[in-house]
Amino acid sequence: MAARRTRGMTGSDLSRTAAARATAIAEQLHHECSILLELYRKRESFTADVTVADGRLVSVPPPSSQLDTRDKLWRLHSALLQCRSLLERAVAKEEEELGGGKKGEYETQRKMVKDRLSLLLLNTGELLKAADGTAVLTPSLEGLELDGPAILFELKLWVYRIFKEVDYWTKTAVTTLQALPSVIAKERARTTRVRSTRSARR
Repeated sequence: MAARRTRGMTGSDLSRTAAARATAIAEQLHHECSILLELYRKRESFTADVTVADGRLVSVPPPSSQLDTRDKLWRLHSALLQCRSLLERAVAKEEEELGGGKKGEYETQRKMVKDRLSLLLLNTGELLKAADGTAVLTPSLEGLELDGPAILFELKLWVYRIFKEVDYWTKTAVTTLQALPSVIAKERARTTRVRSTRSARR
């Protein structure tokens, strides 16, 4: 049944469906990130006035209204890929320096965020491939700060900063992906107009 429905869909319909699915994953991930941040603050007894260094850990071109759909997706996909690398490093450093210990609610939530982020990456990769028509090249991770500080408190702040970075880019993903269906619809309408004009000239 589902296969028959999919077969009848156009490329734009499929893109809109894929964008809606990716948006739902991003929204769920953003919710899970907020829970993870809260659990981490409780675990480390961080008060509301604990601040982390300014500036983004992830390095991507600045946002611009001039970017087309593909470029916006590429920017988002690249940022999320860097987030996953940072998150994997944070988990490894925590287990190295702070000890694995027994697995509790925090560890379960951390794994959930990591798994959901991987799923979101898979979906944004598919959207990017659909927009570009070619295989997705893996963005470079060169220059990404994957080595945490040696001092214990600074290491804890670094892990917290990474969680906040994942939360920031997940929120950005929701905004970017929510706008995609309307962008796809506009591009489809523009393509239809161009085809109609060409047909009229013949």
